[in-house]
Amino acid sequence: MTQHDNEPQRVSRRRLVSQVGAVGATGIAHGATGGAVAQATAQQAPKAPTPLTSVGSTRVPFHGTHQAGITTPVQAFGHLIAFDLVSGAGRKQAAALLRRWSTTARELMEGESPARNTGIALDAGPCSLTVTFGFGRSFFARTKLGKQLPTELAPLPDFSNDALEKGRSEGDLWVQIGADDGLVAFDALREVQRQAEGTARVRWQMNGFNRTPGATPRPMTTRNLMGQIDGTRNPKPSEADFAERVFVPGSGAKPGAASPEWMAGGSYAVVRRIRMLLDDWDERSLTEQEKVIGRRKSDGAPLSGGSEKTEPDLEKRGPDGSPAIAADAHVRVTAPETNGGAAMLRRPFSYHDGFRDDGAPDAGLLFIAWQADPQRGFVPVQRKLDRGDALSRFIRHEASGLFAVPGGPAKGEYVGQRLLEG
Repeated sequence: MTQHDNEPQRVSRRRLVSQVGAVGATGIAHGATGGAVAQATAQQAPKAPTPLTSVGSTRVPFHGTHQAGITTPVQAFGHLIAFDLVSGAGRKQAAALLRRWSTTARELMEGESPARNTGIALDAGPCSLTVTFGFGRSFFARTKLGKQLPTELAPLPDFSNDALEKGRSEGDLWVQIGADDGLVAFDALREVQRQAEGTARVRWQMNGFNRTPGATPRPMTTRNLMGQIDGTRNPKPSEADFAERVFVPGSGAKPGAASPEWMAGGSYAVVRRIRMLLDDWDERSLTEQEKVIGRRKSDGAPLSGGSEKTEPDLEKRGPDGSPAIAADAHVRVTAPETNGGAAMLRRPFSYHDGFRDDGAPDAGLLFIAWQADPQRGFVPVQRKLDRGDALSRFIRHEASGLFAVPGGPAKGEYVGQRLLEG
């Protein structure tokens, strides 16, 4: 399989099995745009199924070289949740939990319903659901798997703009959930949380959102809560070095690779909760905002000219001789050519958690960055941002985590099996 194993696929209709009635009669529910349900019981003949819309019927494979939710197009709804193993739970209990989680994730991503499902999403299709699992540094000590700890999971350094809350950072286990329907996403979150009972307790949980597919006349790069187009220069699977930047190579693929074999096909996720100082930002003029970013707000084009996809010309100067893109503009500071080629695949969600005591919105970005090695991806870029990024005046990093996300499971495997049973 290739890096495209987890790209969405279309399915013709919902494959959802639910338990109906006290006698255990079963019915097949087929979702429709208007929420209609065709239900077959022993007393009622089956009705013809109604096809789902393309948004509802899109299915992402669970099995593959890489886990789903990394190269999958970002969904409209997201949940991030971290767990700590309870006292007395070790490698055996963790393996059983990952086995349960993997079975449930596969069923839900297929559009099926687990036996004890709550019925929250009975009317919907798979809706591009992805469930992605990772391990934090502390997991390896708790399960006595210290010899399998990747060097890439070394703690991230302190950064000057950090104001991190310990209770909302790190964790033994991490789960990322994404879907294009809010009920489908919450259904998966509830199943993950419920199945962890007795083995792991929730450490923290965050909710995010993005633009809904189909909301624009054509596919477009999403915007963040500052109104800026966000993600233009992301690495693309079509690029020759994409896999090298994002995924851990398999055995023999790269001599001297530090990651253990169980991480082959996997990636490292840096997770940051970044609060945006939106009241301060919104008070700035359009010209000031564009100078901070280095791009036009209307279409994302660099201030050096062109369109969104045009490479920024970092050497270009304006009529007065000043750089077209300011020295501290975000687009310049983060450019791979100014960071020794460092790059990562950013796949974020926006968030809004109400309003603070001063009336300011508690809102911003759930930043998720994927890379083969955080020491060559996130760390050098963040250090550069620390030294002089105009955007830093308008954001606060309030939570952080680093997780090893193993490769995708083969059919018959559960996620992390090569680590836990190797």
